[in-house]
Amino acid sequence: MRQTQPDTHTPLSDPPADPPPGAASGPGPSAPGAVAEAACGYWRRRGLPTAPDQVVAAPTAPLLLLALLAATGGEGGGGGVVLPRPGAAWHAAQARLLDRPVHPVPVPAECGGVPDPFALLETVGRARADGGDPRVLVLSVADDLTGTAAPPELLHEVCEAAAQEGLLVVSDESLRDASHDPRHDTVVVSPAEILHRTGPLADGGADGGASGTPGDSAVVLVDLGADPEYAPASGVRAGVARLPATGRGRALGERMRAALAALRARLDGPAAAAAAEVLGEPRWLRDRRAAVNRARGTLATALHHALTGVGAVCRPPHAGRHLYPDFEALRPGLAARGIVDAPRLEAELVRRLGPYALGGHRFGDDPRALRVRLSTDVLTRGVSPGAASVTAPSDSAAPPGPDAPPVAPVPVEQPDTTGTLTEVTSALTELTAG
Repeated sequence: MRQTQPDTHTPLSDPPADPPPGAASGPGPSAPGAVAEAACGYWRRRGLPTAPDQVVAAPTAPLLLLALLAATGGEGGGGGVVLPRPGAAWHAAQARLLDRPVHPVPVPAECGGVPDPFALLETVGRARADGGDPRVLVLSVADDLTGTAAPPELLHEVCEAAAQEGLLVVSDESLRDASHDPRHDTVVVSPAEILHRTGPLADGGADGGASGTPGDSAVVLVDLGADPEYAPASGVRAGVARLPATGRGRALGERMRAALAALRARLDGPAAAAAAEVLGEPRWLRDRRAAVNRARGTLATALHHALTGVGAVCRPPHAGRHLYPDFEALRPGLAARGIVDAPRLEAELVRRLGPYALGGHRFGDDPRALRVRLSTDVLTRGVSPGAASVTAPSDSAAPPGPDAPPVAPVPVEQPDTTGTLTEVTSALTELTAG
């Protein structure tokens, strides 16, 4: 692995105070003007200059990824899709829907969402030696499954490995802004920042573009419905993609728009207006997001202590609402209760704690492994949402319109979670004691 360059992440700047522009004619049927313009500002604030014709939008993120993978199939064959293991279930679902071979790569010890770079090289090499043709790597810079974010130096290595193997990187950045403590946690960068240079996937590569033209070689995907609590109104499920400003990027965009048009998957009307508002990031929404992240950080830390206290191994949480504990060290006690795999562990945790656990087998992990995804919502069972909440501040710019549904209150301080934390700890202790 060659020496990586220092991180040059551009800090997130404040969006303009004015709301996003109104609907206008746009670059294609899948990205109305208001959404495209708002998306350009969204990525510009994250250090990624973007033009409207680089934006493709769809009513949902799965539809958008489906169109993207279908578009890559127009480059001379289907090709396989490389995914981190474990990983987001909806990523694999779109690949399998198109009958694309899926090549899982284990995640590193420090985080989820991205493959181990050396295992990535080994997996791709072995697949090609066996006659396979991996072409696309889908990763998440902030992983909803494990509640972690990829360190910049590790992401550099993953991107270098992908570029070395000629893989198109698709970066799911839906939870990029879900850090519990952005001042002190891992700085989240995008593969589009890292790969913004001439390389094997830029226009000089096999995409048929103008030789030697520099440009990033990663597609950035954002699911605006990944966390409904960030949205100004319920029901915002749009997906937005940023394509490279290269010949290959333009060709992918054309094929994606054609696929979405064939599916009649147009983002317009109230859904487009809501998506543009979220992408515009008004002050009240940013304040709400920061408060939700802090609240979730408190819950995640408490749940992490409960899990590690009974002997489970769990990555420290830094983002989102989930943790991914491993109960392998507790296998003897669990086996005494007939719990020998992920499905049985999931069933028992659901029986004891409620519908807050999902076995690792649902995310491509080894079904025999004793790993589950556990939601921090398990600690807010029965907590009155009116005790402490986040609302749009009175002095914030661009509050919700009079016709918008009220923003649901979200617990910020959890004075009532002491009891649920005690219940969860007791249930975990009893379960693992044998």
